[in-house]
Amino acid sequence: MRILLSNDDGYFSPGIECLARVLAQVAEITVVAPERDRSGASNSLTLDRPLSLRRSGNGFYHVNGTPTDCVHLAVTGMLDELPDMVVSGINLGANMGDDTIYSGTVAAATEGFLLGVPSIAVSLCSKAGVHFETAAQVVMELVLMIQRQDVREPLLLNVNVPDVPYAELSGTVVTRLGKRHKAEAVVPTVTPRKETVYWVGAAGEAQDAGEGTDFYAVSKNQVSITPLQIDLTHNAQMPLIRSWLAK
Repeated sequence: MRILLSNDDGYFSPGIECLARVLAQVAEITVVAPERDRSGASNSLTLDRPLSLRRSGNGFYHVNGTPTDCVHLAVTGMLDELPDMVVSGINLGANMGDDTIYSGTVAAATEGFLLGVPSIAVSLCSKAGVHFETAAQVVMELVLMIQRQDVREPLLLNVNVPDVPYAELSGTVVTRLGKRHKAEAVVPTVTPRKETVYWVGAAGEAQDAGEGTDFYAVSKNQVSITPLQIDLTHNAQMPLIRSWLAK
């Protein structure tokens, strides 16, 4: 089995190093990740300049672009064979609810999915980053589970793992995305040159976090697995718009 690893925290992050080390027990691993932290890059592709691909001392490849660039470059130009799976992470911090729209971690997996490769995004749900090994073990088990299945349709999974020892996990559940409150306002500050600049405000707290959501599962020390899709069509509104055109 051949697995392509990427992330949005950069090729030097402890999460991707841990994931590569653990998955190397069951697969041939290639790491192609951004050269620096590109958190929040979403699904952006770099179209205004060429990209460079370099190899670091530990064998990981890094790209001067976004997470999406990394997977796109690897799958469509670098690798001789299509990988059997794309895994993105382990992200430092959760990617639940609305986070998935902005997440570079989810975007890297999404690019694999769009290119026809079963893909997983995995995040460790804290900023402390203590138990990367727990998330890596969860992913290895999931990868082996997928390998045993006869998957006949595209697969994109968003996995969020509580930052606890593996033995303290309370199981794994399939969830839907929850929803956050509106994000906090931007934070203005003044530079030494007396220019006003703005920091993007923090994400809002969970609003829709009831049973069945990713937020609820993680709060109960459960691994959350959310199957994602890319079709943005609001089918329920199509009759309404047609009615406007008919007037």
